[in-house]
Amino acid sequence: MGLFNFWNHAKSGEPIAKDAPAPKGATENAAAPPEELKKEIEKQGLDASKIEINVEGDKVKLGGKAASTSEAEKIVLAVGNTKGVSQVESNIAVGKTETESLFYKVRQGDTLWKIAESQYGAGKGGKYEEIFAANKPLLSDPDKIYPGQVLRIPKTGQGAEARR
Repeated sequence: MGLFNFWNHAKSGEPIAKDAPAPKGATENAAAPPEELKKEIEKQGLDASKIEINVEGDKVKLGGKAASTSEAEKIVLAVGNTKGVSQVESNIAVGKTETESLFYKVRQGDTLWKIAESQYGAGKGGKYEEIFAANKPLLSDPDKIYPGQVLRIPKTGQGAEARR
């Protein structure tokens, strides 16, 4: 899948959002230990049993297998959106190959509606429901997103692609 950059609040000088997951052992500059990151994946309702995790400071390397592309992307987000993680390298093999999503870093003042319009075009804010669905179970409420969080932006079924 590749290399993914995440918000590092410690390096940016910004406070960590109160909603950001903070697994046991995570610090401002270092990810939690692999076993705690596995617990975070499982807490999100995802299967971590075949996932291998290696932590090097604030960088996390993922390997192993996931059932599908979307599940692998959600695993990357479950790990990357935690305290202390600035980068995730994913080498997860997938069983069912699907079209890869784009990733979007939430900014101050963003809503899913606003993100949908920026990614799919003016007048397409109603597609926020697709973004919300693509990020379940990582998101439990469409109104609960926070700056620095990275979300999956699915490509639309009508041939139009999300903008980076």
